[in-house]
Amino acid sequence: MTAELREACSLYNAAKQERDDAWKTCHKSINYYDQANQLKAMRADGCLTLANFSCCQDVLRRVDKTYKAFYARVRRGDKPGFPRYRSSRRYDSIAFPSYGDGCRMLDTGKLRVQGAGHIKVKLHRPLEGAIKTVTIKREAGRWFAIFSVKCHAQPLPASTAEIGIDVGLNSFAVLSNGAEIQNPRHYRNAEARLRCAQRKVARRKKGGARRRRKAVRLLQRAHVHVGNQRRDFQHKESRKLIDEYGLIAVEDLNVKGLAGGMLAKSVHDAGWSLFVAMLVYKAEDAGRRLVKVDPRGTSQTCVCGARVAKALADRRHDCVACGLSAGRDHVSAQVILQRARSEPSGANVEVVVSCVA
Repeated sequence: MTAELREACSLYNAAKQERDDAWKTCHKSINYYDQANQLKAMRADGCLTLANFSCCQDVLRRVDKTYKAFYARVRRGDKPGFPRYRSSRRYDSIAFPSYGDGCRMLDTGKLRVQGAGHIKVKLHRPLEGAIKTVTIKREAGRWFAIFSVKCHAQPLPASTAEIGIDVGLNSFAVLSNGAEIQNPRHYRNAEARLRCAQRKVARRKKGGARRRRKAVRLLQRAHVHVGNQRRDFQHKESRKLIDEYGLIAVEDLNVKGLAGGMLAKSVHDAGWSLFVAMLVYKAEDAGRRLVKVDPRGTSQTCVCGARVAKALADRRHDCVACGLSAGRDHVSAQVILQRARSEPSGANVEVVVSCVA
């Protein structure tokens, strides 16, 4: 598979170079279809050895998506970030957009990949539903097969229980019933180990030295371990909430904006966006109702409707209008739940999930 990834990376860089040269020489913009029409001739000439034709098309779609994202950033006035060439060591995945076309699971339990042969796969759970796409991914020296599966929703028994969630940094989340989910701070706890791994890389000579590549691999695996810990924690907590409550209310936060300030490390370590994304797809699958409410004023408002101004350092809520005295985050979660009750309900009958082997 390493050779296939290297060939896919070469095609990616060639497609990018063609777009750049066309614009520099004659101010012509090339799209995906212009480049895809050349694939057949390139394969016939032998200058493109990527085994599967659909994989070649997927590489060109990545290039097209990259340039479209660049133009969108320019139009919005964001930092443009012009598309860059990719190193073969950083090009880590190849996708088969149509299952059965170049990639298929065999009765023996192995995965047949065009250009790589039969590969043994350790499935961490049985594949259910219709497989739509397969992506082969390299991560920190390990290989993964990612199956996108289309399946029907599996609703849970109806529940009238309701909960509001206020995410934070002291506690990962405070619920409207007063319960707290402790913040595990996986990255903070792993900083000492990551620091040692990073120093080991810094001491190695740059270039193609084997010892440096080995140190980089160890650093990659340390970061992957932190990410796995975070995802495992959030999967378990989101599953508990979905199983128990019929209505779940969260804030529609601008996490990207919050992650740009002085609390950036703590915000990234908490991983709020990933947690909410897990709640969304699990709620769709289970037939639960998840509502994202406007976050403005949730920490400055009492459940009685009165405004109670507080600084960030004030962790208690004391309302002079109704006399309520409670934790700031607890009251915020109750306000979030109040706002969610007024939102219209909706339901989904079909979801798309991913399974990683």
